[in-house]
Amino acid sequence: MSTATVIVGAQWGDEGKGKVVDRLAERSDVVVRYQGGNNAGHTIVRDGETFKLHIIPSGILYPGKLCIIGNGTVVDPGVLCEEIDALEARGISVDGLRLSGGAHLIMPYHVLIDQASEIRLGRFSIGTTRRGIGPCYQDKAARVGIRAQDLLDESILRRKLQIVIAGKNELLRRMYDMDGLDPDKVADDALRHAERLAPFIADGSLLVNRAMDAGMSVIFEGAQGTMLDVDHGTYPFVTSSNPVAGAACTGAGVGPTRIGKVLGVAKAYVTRVGEGPFPTEVTDAAGQHMLEKGHEFGTTTGRQRRCGWMDLVALRYAVRVNGLTELAVTKLDVLSGLKTLRVCVAYRTRDGEELTELPDNQTVFHNCVPVYTDLDGWDEDITECRDHDDLPARAQAYIDMIADAIQIPVALIGTGQGRHQIIDLAL
Repeated sequence: MSTATVIVGAQWGDEGKGKVVDRLAERSDVVVRYQGGNNAGHTIVRDGETFKLHIIPSGILYPGKLCIIGNGTVVDPGVLCEEIDALEARGISVDGLRLSGGAHLIMPYHVLIDQASEIRLGRFSIGTTRRGIGPCYQDKAARVGIRAQDLLDESILRRKLQIVIAGKNELLRRMYDMDGLDPDKVADDALRHAERLAPFIADGSLLVNRAMDAGMSVIFEGAQGTMLDVDHGTYPFVTSSNPVAGAACTGAGVGPTRIGKVLGVAKAYVTRVGEGPFPTEVTDAAGQHMLEKGHEFGTTTGRQRRCGWMDLVALRYAVRVNGLTELAVTKLDVLSGLKTLRVCVAYRTRDGEELTELPDNQTVFHNCVPVYTDLDGWDEDITECRDHDDLPARAQAYIDMIADAIQIPVALIGTGQGRHQIIDLAL
């Protein structure tokens, strides 16, 4: 019987999932990325080297691991080729990489439409990364998408692109006053990438299910976080796919009965990139402390992240919609040096009602203000702590409060950027 664990962001993304996956991948056989595209990224620090991965599963840094880009992802073939080349240039083997033939491809027109749409929306923009992810998922739903397996058949690829680009050019010209694209040139560019990617294209669902049948340990990793889920997040300020744990099944092609554990990842505080509501956001000295000490800039975009206090209302929501069985708390060390730590334990609505559950109505949510409990902070450097009892008493109290509030155990605590700077309570 295999061990299958889904690792999911429990906040607005950027929670440090890459480090957690890196930690667990060391003792796993297969790592599967199940959704999102190169609008997200994982930063991993190992032996003083920093690796920034955007679409390739984090387990690729371990020799002999099977790393699958699942059918639920969207893949820019040029970006994937660059990432493969960059890893190989640093001596990292990509022999274990596989790209699901069902994964949809981000084409040049997706990027153009994404960029033009955001510009046209102006101050009402969603805050996308402008990398074509949303338009690619739109085409998937409209059944006009180009899939990785199409790279293996030139005639099919060219026919599909002729039909699709005719419609996209009308959109680009009429709505955005932009020049159209030459379908032959788009096909030629895609086929150049096909030469590089063809050896990696495979049946991702079959591979992962066979691995599980053989008793192998499997990790499913998502991008972004629960509050950016297109169904369960702060719509419309969300991503275009489902980061929640349930999407691991559809995004990798496995049945729900095969999932054993769901590990949520949350920072010891909260960050968000882009537009949208963020109840616990702070821009004072404490927020600046989090920004600077936490190096809160996006792995993929470099955009400055908005910072805020721990939000237990949103975290309880993540426990519910993901069915979290455990939590990893990252970047606890960033809070060292703050005299007072604020924790949001409830929301107060515009009408004065106090809520301990995330409101389903967006108008209510957008007008909520946090109700805080204050805790004493600590000054000690915790970056060398490797056991819960090594932490200062006030840091222990902070972690214990989070665990008590969400009623699931904290399994991992991040105490620094390096992969060894972690307290593993599951050992």
